[in-house]
Amino acid sequence: MTPARNLGDLAVPGADPGQIALIDLGAPGGPLELTHGALDAMARAVARGLVRAGHRRGARIGVLSANRAEFLAAYLGTMRAGMISVPVNHKLRPETIDAVLRDAGAARVFVDGERRPLVPADLPAVEMDGGGAAGWSAFVQPGEFEAVAPGSDDIAMFLYTSGSTGRPKGVPLTHAGQWWAIDYRRALTPDLGRHRFLVAAPLYHMNALGVSKLTLAAHASAVLLPQFRAAAFVEAIGRYRCTWLTAVPTMMALVAREAELLARTDLSSVERVAMGSAPLSQTLVDRVRAVFPRALLSNGYGTTETGPVAFGPHPGGLPRPDLSLGYPVAGLGLRLVDGDDRHAEQGVLELRTPALMPGYHNLPDRTAKVMTADGYYVTGDVMRRDRDGFHYFVGRADDMFVCGGENVYPSEVETVLERHPDVAQACVVPVEDDVRGQKPVAFVVLARGARLSEREVKDWTLRHAPAYQHPRHVAFVGDLPLAGTGKIDRKALAARAAALWAREVA
Repeated sequence: MTPARNLGDLAVPGADPGQIALIDLGAPGGPLELTHGALDAMARAVARGLVRAGHRRGARIGVLSANRAEFLAAYLGTMRAGMISVPVNHKLRPETIDAVLRDAGAARVFVDGERRPLVPADLPAVEMDGGGAAGWSAFVQPGEFEAVAPGSDDIAMFLYTSGSTGRPKGVPLTHAGQWWAIDYRRALTPDLGRHRFLVAAPLYHMNALGVSKLTLAAHASAVLLPQFRAAAFVEAIGRYRCTWLTAVPTMMALVAREAELLARTDLSSVERVAMGSAPLSQTLVDRVRAVFPRALLSNGYGTTETGPVAFGPHPGGLPRPDLSLGYPVAGLGLRLVDGDDRHAEQGVLELRTPALMPGYHNLPDRTAKVMTADGYYVTGDVMRRDRDGFHYFVGRADDMFVCGGENVYPSEVETVLERHPDVAQACVVPVEDDVRGQKPVAFVVLARGARLSEREVKDWTLRHAPAYQHPRHVAFVGDLPLAGTGKIDRKALAARAAALWAREVA
């Protein structure tokens, strides 16, 4: 096998190790600034500690923690030692966390103090906040460590899907594939090293983890929040002069609602706002642009299974429309499939990239369902292509439901609802109906100080969309619940909608 670069070794040869790499706002005792050299030394110490503890190449090592410097050090150090890092969603139910760790075959877990009770009693743990033999300071071993050279197909990490539609699935990802994604993103922005990123999404998710690796590989800097809170996000921008913001659209919608705080905060440092991992509406784009008028806005797309890169700039230099994901990256296999038509203008996106997973861990049947015979991953995302080749997200195939014989994509209805000037956010889910099969129900967050009736929301949708799309019930809520990835928790809202509708028809 051709050797690949180790994903745990992101240090840039010849660059100043004394430059700030990370400002950890969740560190015990207050913000902690770490240089590139210091973070690299922490990762080496983790690698040395794992080897000293007797773990061998290929061992799976869990990381169960809120965002913090030790998370990244454990993640990188594990891979540097030739082992497989397994970041775990700590917002899952305890029994699901247990199942994930056992499915991965974790031999040890790095864990923060708050989540220590979630680690199975029979699994060795390294406590990031603890002292004694099980503590971080006793486990890590400062000193030099030469990163293990992985083979071209060697696995660097497992990321587990959110489990919003069932049991979380382990996605093995290779060193070589993830390096390909990093190299592509660095090439798009040669001056990445001068930027300061703001990372608030959870590190167990591809979005935040990818941005953090990109930061280190570009010798840039990042401000790391322990978790997303809109006010803390805004305050960090002003205090640390962040230039590049990355977020799920839902997070930016919450930020845009902090009108008073935004008005008194200096946001002039922001040059880029990168959103992704969920549908984006023109209304939200306009709101974000009003908050950050100097910033270039982008709408990214990627999947855990194929990596964070699928679309990029237009080869002819055409400007990317606001809601477009971009133009397909050269050299990738990418197609829209509608039934037997593999070259459709609208259909389910299928992808083949250098970062493609080899298959779900321990789930051959699930792998067979999403991998085609010619090596494409079936994303389940319905997209359309315009005449210039730009691609747009339409909706999730598994979110689509049928109302009176018509296909309803919730994201399309949500886009219409969010065009109303008094609507800040909306989420549409189906409920069962004896006549039409299913009907749309809308959960609506109003703009600050706004007032709307259910009838007005329905009438707005009827004026701006086909009649079958209009919500038959509207619930006004203060906030939309978020899943562990920062996306809207549609499963929770669907259950709530079912309960609301049952009461109404009873």
